[in-house]
Amino acid sequence: MHESVGTAGLVFNESLLWEKGRSDRCGFSIPRNDTGDFPIDPALTGDIPDFPCLSEPDIVRHYTRLSSWNYGVDSGMYPLGSCTMKYNPKLNERQVQLRGFADVHPLLPSRLVQGILMVMYELERFLAGITGMDAVSLQPAAGAQGELTGIKLINAWFASRGERRTKFIVPDTAHGTNPASIASCGFTPVNIRSDERGVISPGAVASVMDDNVGGIMVTNPNTLGLYEENIRQVADIVHARGGQVYCDGANLNAVMGIVQMGAIGVDVMHVNLHKTFSSPHGGGGPGAGPVCVKRHLEPFLPVPRIAKAGDWYTLSYDHPESIGKVHSFYGNIGVILRAYCYILSMGPEHLKMASRLAVLNANYIKESLKRVFHLPFPRTCMHECVFTDENQMHAKVTALDIAKRLIDYGFHPPTIYFPLVVKGALMIEPTETESKETIDAFIQACRAIAREAKEHPELLHEAPTRSFRRRLDETLAARNLELSG
Repeated sequence: MHESVGTAGLVFNESLLWEKGRSDRCGFSIPRNDTGDFPIDPALTGDIPDFPCLSEPDIVRHYTRLSSWNYGVDSGMYPLGSCTMKYNPKLNERQVQLRGFADVHPLLPSRLVQGILMVMYELERFLAGITGMDAVSLQPAAGAQGELTGIKLINAWFASRGERRTKFIVPDTAHGTNPASIASCGFTPVNIRSDERGVISPGAVASVMDDNVGGIMVTNPNTLGLYEENIRQVADIVHARGGQVYCDGANLNAVMGIVQMGAIGVDVMHVNLHKTFSSPHGGGGPGAGPVCVKRHLEPFLPVPRIAKAGDWYTLSYDHPESIGKVHSFYGNIGVILRAYCYILSMGPEHLKMASRLAVLNANYIKESLKRVFHLPFPRTCMHECVFTDENQMHAKVTALDIAKRLIDYGFHPPTIYFPLVVKGALMIEPTETESKETIDAFIQACRAIAREAKEHPELLHEAPTRSFRRRLDETLAARNLELSG
């Protein structure tokens, strides 16, 4: 590889503002004081912060240089598996910033927020149609809270039938938050291993499914990037013993408009709007995790529910079997608005095409690199593909070394060491928004790194060398936490 999109020369170092400040410098002109000085008693104010004195160019350049240290989808490819870090249309950001939406207070009466209530009501119906479910609540504020809400709904359903179950099945290819959500709702997780094809075996489910098991929590497509091809048989086994099927919908980006989850046996699922439907994802937020259910679970959805009578929208609390609120107000409106705009602008066919392109891109990478990196499951993947560092281990080059070296080639590293069922995992998700040229450059970089692993492994052990920060001591950082800020 002759060129990379990474830093080639000019790397901005940046000192603290306090180190740059001078007492004779100011960033703005202060009006003449024509009232005299009136000192404030320090006992009332405490210590006044020692703010640095800087000119306007100093301040602007400081924060501009700091912004260049951040990497995101506006900078380049962000191939994190299981996270769907895709580019999202800036047009939807503009809609979110309209004053009629941005300035809405959550305590305004329904008659003054008809517009946003209409958006939320229609988005619920859009998501129900996309997932093949019957009813939706937008209230959960994140994917993990959507999981928690879904399991609480199942608990409430069992309670309404006079049942109490204590166990829940979790495959080893489920997302890591799934066992925590189950345990938080009073269930004991029952782990089952995936089969040699990387999917759930109906036999494994049947061997642990009994009248004390509340159901199964499936991630589909799973964390190996594979479609759970036995999901119908699994659902039949669970339903035959009175259990429920929960689907973690974080990977909906691969099957949107193609798979109707409600038609393959799923009873409840959550959807990550911030992964699939046009919200910037990463850095801790924002997020939204609507929960979608089949008809028998609808009475238990959180309140208030969005109701429509004629052309009038209201928030209804008249649902006596509801599990109550799961969020102080109603979801994260900015994320909800972006999703609404995205779905309207894409339409059914383009939503389906987005999933097809996501799957195409991932399989293109899989086929292009399967002789470079070890491929533990050599079969068609969905939106992401999982390799390992097995082919490079003879030179003591690990997944971490490969990830760090990708930084030198101008690419954000993929997810490594996850899923846990694959030793030395390299999990790559290109998303549908990356062009073939960008993906080809990524593939070229991976091939170059694989050659370096054979010929000059020390380059990988020292990487990154062209970034602002060199390799950090992650073991020391984990053992000596600095949490004070």
